[in-house]
Amino acid sequence: MHTADLSALGRFPDIPIKKLICFIAPHEGRGELATSPLVGRDKSDPYNNCGGSMSSILQPIKKGAAPDFLTIGHVTRDIHPDGSNSPGGTVIFTALTAHRLGLVAAIVTCADAQLLAKLPASLPEIGIAARTSLATTTFANSYREGFRTQYLRARADQLQVKDVPKSWCDAPLVLLGPLDQELSPELVRFFPRRSGTIIAATPQGWLRRWDDDGRVWPTPWTVAEETLSLLDILILSRDDLLPFANGNSTDADTMLTSWSIQVPLLVATDGRYGAILFQHGVAERFPAYPAHEVDPTGAGDVFAAAFLVHYHRYGDPRKAVDFANCVASLSIEHVGIEGIPTMEMVRERIRLPS
Repeated sequence: MHTADLSALGRFPDIPIKKLICFIAPHEGRGELATSPLVGRDKSDPYNNCGGSMSSILQPIKKGAAPDFLTIGHVTRDIHPDGSNSPGGTVIFTALTAHRLGLVAAIVTCADAQLLAKLPASLPEIGIAARTSLATTTFANSYREGFRTQYLRARADQLQVKDVPKSWCDAPLVLLGPLDQELSPELVRFFPRRSGTIIAATPQGWLRRWDDDGRVWPTPWTVAEETLSLLDILILSRDDLLPFANGNSTDADTMLTSWSIQVPLLVATDGRYGAILFQHGVAERFPAYPAHEVDPTGAGDVFAAAFLVHYHRYGDPRKAVDFANCVASLSIEHVGIEGIPTMEMVRERIRLPS
């Protein structure tokens, strides 16, 4: 839902994407990708494969022909306020979570040669298929009076169907983790729902765009209905929808309810309040576990992977939400990926079958 013309508002303040309440900058009336002079991007086609070549397997999986858990999306270079940077992205957090919870995990991604050269050592137990790009997707955050403004400083090439190794296509768990509109509709359609396979998505990268300066803004998910029909599970933050609901949580829940009728399972995380499970339009809330928060980075991704791991094993979405809440609570008690727990650590906090 767009607002009125912003030109009448004067100077537009620095409002963070998570706390943007009612203003969504228009983009040709369609809410699609903004044209931005970003390194590594072909502006003529938002779904263009700039690399023109197939991914190679940088690091094979340790056992079996296909991973148990396959996640697809850009790895990122995250620039911190002090100028330092670190690797990030949904694929890193979710693959590590699945691995530490006992599954064979793999990622499909695209980044520059420098980052890809270091990735296997950073993810020694994770299968990696990657295509070299001129740039790595790079995010920078600036902070003013407690508000965050996010910028996309560079963007890797679009991911394509041919980037997925044929031997990995039979993975029983597939998570699409877009961050910057890098997953084309063709790639989403490549994984049809079938018996014994779970196709899931975390849609945050389909809910953002950027302007000519790289500043990130919310944008409506224009192909939500088409995409939801291709998924088994959608997992997202409730806050992601607030910009489209004028900051009204009730309206955001209405949107979630509507989406949940189009996909078998929908889970919305809600910070310290836990998470909400939607099944065919019916919502049920699950409280969060007490935790001493040190670093919330990646907590939503950890939750998503934990939910999928438990649901894959036991088939009970209610217990899977509780399990994921527990895993996420452990993950925020340490910095970055160091907080992602093992199954043994989870069992110390929650009663689980051995």
